[in-house]
Order: sequence, then C-alpha cells, then structure tokens
Amino acid sequence: MAFNGEPSFRQSVDLMFNRAVAVMDLSPGLEEKIRVCNSTYTVRFGVRLRGAIHTFTGYRSVHSEHMEPVKGGIRFATSVNQDEVEALAALMTYKCALVETPFGGSKGGLCIDPRQYDEHEMELITRRFAYELIKRDLINPAQNVPAPDMGTGEREMAWIVDQYKRMNTTDINGAACVTGKPLNAGGIQGRVEATGRGVQYALREFFRHPDDMKAAKLDGKLDGKRVIVQGLGNVGYHAALFLSMEDGARITGIIERDGGLFNPEGMNVQAVRDWLVETGGVKGCPEGTYVEDGAKLLEEDCDILVPAAMEGVINLGNASNIKAPLIIEAANGPVTAGADEILRGKGTLIIPDMYANAGGVTVSYFEWVKNLSHIRFGRMQRRQEEARHQLLIDELERLSNDKGLGWTLSPGFKQQYLKGAGELELVRSGLDDTMRAAYQSISHTWHSRNDVTDMRMAAYIVAIDRVAKSYRSKGL
Repeated sequence: MAFNGEPSFRQSVDLMFNRAVAVMDLSPGLEEKIRVCNSTYTVRFGVRLRGAIHTFTGYRSVHSEHMEPVKGGIRFATSVNQDEVEALAALMTYKCALVETPFGGSKGGLCIDPRQYDEHEMELITRRFAYELIKRDLINPAQNVPAPDMGTGEREMAWIVDQYKRMNTTDINGAACVTGKPLNAGGIQGRVEATGRGVQYALREFFRHPDDMKAAKLDGKLDGKRVIVQGLGNVGYHAALFLSMEDGARITGIIERDGGLFNPEGMNVQAVRDWLVETGGVKGCPEGTYVEDGAKLLEEDCDILVPAAMEGVINLGNASNIKAPLIIEAANGPVTAGADEILRGKGTLIIPDMYANAGGVTVSYFEWVKNLSHIRFGRMQRRQEEARHQLLIDELERLSNDKGLGWTLSPGFKQQYLKGAGELELVRSGLDDTMRAAYQSISHTWHSRNDVTDMRMAAYIVAIDRVAKSYRSKGL
C-alpha cells in the first residue's frame, strides 16, 4: 500500500537497510551482496476447474543463501507480486539472522483470492503450485522450507508435504520440507500460536527494560495497558488473547476488514473472534462500539498499537495522527519508510517486525529439527524428570514426618513441580529464550552506540552483521 507516491514495500525495506549499513564497516561489494535478492522464480500454471482451464501466477524468491536451507512462508492473496515477495524474502533473511535460526531468507506467494474457491479446488491449485516448486528444488528439506503466511495455514501445508512425498518417495526427511503442518502430519505443538505468542514475549521483555520503557514514555507492567490490535487473524488473535488473558492488558480496539470495535473498558477477545468467525466481520458485535472506518482506530489514544495484518497500514497519510507511544509490528512492514521517519521524529518507539513477529520462524525451526530427528520433543526425558522430582518430594515429606516438623507441601506446588516438560512446554520455553536473547542484542546495540537512533536500526545492524560474518566465513 502506497500513499501519494510513497516508496513501495520493497523500497522501504531497502531504505531501512541503507540506514543501518551507513554506520557499519562493510565493503561496498559485501553490502550489495547482502542487500540484493539472489533469485526469484515466477511460475504460471493452469488448473482445470469448473469445466475450464484457469491460469495462476506464483512466485518463490530466494534472498540469501548464506545459510541453507532458506526459510519463508507462502501467502495466498490477490496483492501478491514480485516486489512484495522479494521484500518479504529480504525480511526473512534478517529475521532468521536476528533470532539465530540457521536459515537463509526466502518467500513465496500465489496471486489468488482463496475465498473464491471451495476446498477441493484449493487443494488442486495448491498441489499444482507445490509441484511446480518441488520439481525445481524450491521446496526441499535441505534447500528451501516454506511455512504458512497470509491466506495459508495447516491445511495447505499438509497438502504440500503430501505432494512432496509423492514426488520423493525415498526421502526419509520429507516431512521437513515445510513447517506449520498439522500435528498428525509431522507438525509441532505451539506452532499455530507461535507468532502471536512471540509478540507477547517481546512485549514482556520490553517491560523488563526500564530505559526502553522510559524512551516510550511508559512505566509499570503490561497489566492495565490499553492495546489496539489491527487484524484479528491468526497472529493478532493470539497476541490479543494472550496479552489480555495472561498479562492483564486491556484490548480497547480491534480493527478488521469491515470496520472496527472500540471499548475503553476492554473487550473479550475470544467473544470477538467467535463473532468474526460466525458472521465474517465485527459489525454488530456487542463487545464494543462499531466504527465503520476501522482504520481511524489506528489513530485512537492507547498505550500499545499492534498492527497485525497487511504492510503499509501506517503511512504518510496517517503517521502524524498516531497517538500510541509504542508500536509493535506483528505484521510484516506495517509501517512504511516515510511513516517510520515521522514517528521517530515524534518520539514514538517501534519494536520492528523482523524481531516482533519472529516467533513463527523460531517455532518453525523447532518443527524442522523435530522432523529431521524423527522424535517428539520431551519423549526421552519427561518421565525421567518427573521421577527425579518425585524423589525430592518424597524425601522432603519423609524428613517432615520423621522430625515432626508438621509442614506439608501445597498440592498446587507439588502438581506443578512434578510435571515434566512436554513438547508444548519445551516449545514455549525455547521461544521465550529466543525472544529474550534477540531483544537483548537489539537493546544493547541501540544503547551502546551513539550513531544508532532506534530499535529498527539496531535490529538491522545485528542481523546484517551476522549475515556478513557468515559470508566472510565462506570466503567472500
């Protein structure tokens, strides 16, 4: 989305990249190698539907192969084009480097409106698109590993992995060719919620840093903070649900395609989601006051603004009206380069997309490792952990009885302590650790250098430096 000749999404990514490398010690050649997209494959294929052949256009872009396989989602949307896919692939490179997952950056897309086709038709289209990519190794567990993105989910990933296995019948690691699969097709617990959970962990870490809170003119904790969420899809829904249910934040605004809801007292996110699924929109939902021009809620007074849908929703047209002191980019590229400059000038703090929504690729990494190891996380050690904990509890209770101390362990403590970590607990622990470590590297770079003015610039510097080191180790 552009406003009055504003730079495109891809140009915005390049401009933000340029701000970072301007203060880095990179040779011009290495700088150019990191910036450019290595390759983009465009495919046009036909599928017979409803008695006629329909032609579809799809893309798979590989931005950087400093590490392999490359990683990045596949989106199904009418807005898909080469520039968008290449910009998203670049962000994936920096995102993977920032959270230290061993992948290069890639992205794919199919220009289609999934709502125009039934499930059987979508399966035919998805399988044919996958076939075109698989036969060129653009889907492969060792070379290119897609995941869900806007317009796709577990269902599409299950079709793709099945298509890959049909074409590669002897590949024992075939399940690792995509991530974001259903559990019964080799998926991992916690993947569906992962990006939204990552947003929650990112905000929790932000509120552990007093200097960063001061920069955003915020204090205290997440509890009671007013949050406006744009987009109640998978990411926005889970982020809003966890922030409200587990951290006590008030979801005062929700923006969707058909408008928005506003309630200064806060809304029940699950109730809004149920209404949205049942009716297809938020109009008429009793949780809040309906606002026909939902985008206006982006400009409403709040503590935290969470754009979780499309790129470019905060642009030159509305940036000066944004009141939120803190924006966390749950979507890719929701703030344009022009808007970013305006917001920085106002003192608005932005937690950038390449970090904020990295929960998805982090848990995708865990899923990929699970598929390659062919064993569920926790299967080997969980009961052994529980047995060791039981020994300690039994000994404490024996000592209490023998010495006549008269104290007992509370049932709640015993139940929690005795429970060994299963796959979901391990995934959440790994995601939390990843988001904390990445935030700390950004914050350190931001505060330790006088030439780094904001978190986005710091995130780019950390990511680009890691990519550069990888290329240098290859002899470039």
